[in-house]
Amino acid sequence: MNNHNERIVKPEILALALGKMLDKTIIRADYQLKELQGGTVGDVWLVTGMVETSDGENLPYKMVWKTQKKFERYGDPESWRREYDLYASDFQKLFFDSFRCPECYHAEINGDEIQLWMEYIDGVSGLNLTSEIYERIAEELGRFQGRLYTERPKVLQNLSSLSKVEFMKNYYLRYRSWNVLYDYVRSDDCEIPKHLCKMLIDIDNHADEIFRRIEKLPIVLCHRDFWVANIFYSDSKIVLIDWDTAGWGYMGEDIASLITDEADVRHMIEYYQKCIPAYYRGFSEYADVSHISDHCIYDIILVMFGYRLVEWYKFAESPEDKSMHLNALQKIHEMRNM
Repeated sequence: MNNHNERIVKPEILALALGKMLDKTIIRADYQLKELQGGTVGDVWLVTGMVETSDGENLPYKMVWKTQKKFERYGDPESWRREYDLYASDFQKLFFDSFRCPECYHAEINGDEIQLWMEYIDGVSGLNLTSEIYERIAEELGRFQGRLYTERPKVLQNLSSLSKVEFMKNYYLRYRSWNVLYDYVRSDDCEIPKHLCKMLIDIDNHADEIFRRIEKLPIVLCHRDFWVANIFYSDSKIVLIDWDTAGWGYMGEDIASLITDEADVRHMIEYYQKCIPAYYRGFSEYADVSHISDHCIYDIILVMFGYRLVEWYKFAESPEDKSMHLNALQKIHEMRNM
């Protein structure tokens, strides 16, 4: 049963995924599809229906079907297949019960396309996350990264397709070389207040010294797309979706994203003040970080989001969006002396 854009689910694959999900032998299953997210990178569908099992039960089910074709992400050529590689390994065993990824019931790769059949996560996400939940997310992330940093599990050493530690630096250098933005913040007709332009120009002028400081930080496993739409608070647990950008990076990269990446601008200062101590508190459960006198998160935020916010501001289609991105830059400026 399927009438959504003629997209067909193979019965044998559905039965395989449902069998793993329910831990039962599947006799028959129907399905309906609802698109959760679409785009050039991947398609994500909610699959629902009824299933008949070998012991005579008729059960409702709900799961996620994600397909992703090969594509080129700048500086990260293996990104398109990374979630398959992670789920095909023992990656899921690395998590805490309180901080995890969705369970994967079936993963396959066919040429230049991956398919994942995964647990559907329902919970609080996006701008509905409270400051208390933010603090909890930061501490759990710290515990997770601190444990992996200390234990160095073999599964991570064997995954050759993880994004590289220099990804953040290369991303910044690429933005800095984009004359449309670089020249704009230095032009007389730039509508961004001069003190905010100076903040960005100062980062450019001191980039080598800034990266020397960042590169003294521990190298950890980063999610690298750690923003509110990918984070769910469900049954008092943190669940992270979309691991396709995951890889090696510096301690604090994900926290910089949590604070800045399309977060609620009204609370950015509060998040900055609460999340960094919580993150270090969690990390220090597994690793001694008392020697780190400069967490560099202010600099990481500017490196990762300074020019990106200028881009969003410059090309925003509404005054409200322009104002939001400008306010985010102002909040970052206010973090300078904290």
